Amino acid sequence: MPRVAGQIDPAKTEAILDAAAEVFGERGLSASMDLVARRAGVSKQTVYNRYGSKAELMRAMVDRRVAEITAPLVVPGAQEHPEEALAAFGRVMIEAVLKPRGASILRMTVQGAAEMPDLARAFYEAGPVTSRRRLARFLELETAAGRIAVDDPALAAEFFAGMVIGVHQIAHLLGAGSDLEAGEIDRIACEAARRFMKAYAD
Repeated sequence: MPRVAGQIDPAKTEAILDAAAEVFGERGLSASMDLVARRAGVSKQTVYNRYGSKAELMRAMVDRRVAEITAPLVVPGAQEHPEEALAAFGRVMIEAVLKPRGASILRMTVQGAAEMPDLARAFYEAGPVTSRRRLARFLELETAAGRIAVDDPALAAEFFAGMVIGVHQIAHLLGAGSDLEAGEIDRIACEAARRFMKAYAD
């Protein structure tokens, strides 16, 4: 089906978001939209037509990543098997922290927060806040179904995230982290899910 006039090719949207992740990870929040456009192979006007500001581009970039991270919570069957869903969610969270691009974007955002608080806020709201909110919603649904008993889903979501990524995220922010083998990532995620389910058993 042909695109309506003014719409952007989905492939260009993906190219822009990929380029933004690379550029912000390499250059920090001060990187120009012009550089993002050149890396994506589009005009700067195309970027601004799709995202009116750097903050909007940042939100879109992070929102796409959060959708990938939280996907295990919404796949068919996730609610019937909450421990498996939480373990899968935990694995993706750890991998996101350990991947060079994800770690570098977070590090650059922290470094540039004082000079560009609006961009840092966009990153925080689209990233950690949104992912925790989606996890909290999952826990609400599981509680309503009687599979667990969580009286404060938002707090429980913070507990689970801390169990999974706490020390690993800090280590990589400081450049002191080491890569984990897939088996170790799986062990951490599964153990966190098992202990979480036990703590909130109905």
